[in-house]
Amino acid sequence: MAYQAGGQRPASRSVPVSPEAQAYLQDYATLLEAVPFPSFVVGHGWDVALTNSAFASLFGGVGPYPTAMPSDNFLRFVLFHPDAGTVLGDHEAGWCLPMLAHLAAALERRGHDHGLQAVRRDIAQDPIMEAAFRQGLPHWIRAVGEGAAEFDGAVRPLLHPDPRWGATECRIVEETPRTLQGLGCTRLTLVLREPRRTVASPRGRHRTRRSAGHLSVVPSPEA
Repeated sequence: MAYQAGGQRPASRSVPVSPEAQAYLQDYATLLEAVPFPSFVVGHGWDVALTNSAFASLFGGVGPYPTAMPSDNFLRFVLFHPDAGTVLGDHEAGWCLPMLAHLAAALERRGHDHGLQAVRRDIAQDPIMEAAFRQGLPHWIRAVGEGAAEFDGAVRPLLHPDPRWGATECRIVEETPRTLQGLGCTRLTLVLREPRRTVASPRGRHRTRRSAGHLSVVPSPEA
């Protein structure tokens, strides 16, 4: 079993289930719960092994979706969940494209991984998502540099359902102890920053236009 705030569920395929691993993850979940910011642990395919209450509060308002809940697989949530843009501000440029870049790199390293391959197949089934992966992504990387796809240290916008935070930003901090790394896992914490005090944006500015829960805006490739 892997552990989340408020309960437990079967571990993902990417997380070991030996008694020693179970005990370590259970204790690590207790540590995670003491963190005031959204924090979670994922395997190399972004299957979620641990979350804390702050994570549940951030994503608790998203609707049900059969294959892309944030507490199941964060990669799928970012790319496919139709409500992702209601929590992840500047959804396409701030979250989708970096995640697609991470997926492309992960496929090069772990092309045999069934979970990653399944995500790639789902992308291929949607013409707009496929165009984003094949054409928009290389254009975006050339424009912003490969470093923009890194998670650790990145500052990205969030739309927190708690009005005390509202439209804010988070710094993504990757902090993975050696034992957790040995289990094939990574810990990410979204360190919330003080809410931005700016004039309200025009209606719909922060909304990501999507079709069937997928990307609908693809950067044009360079001539």
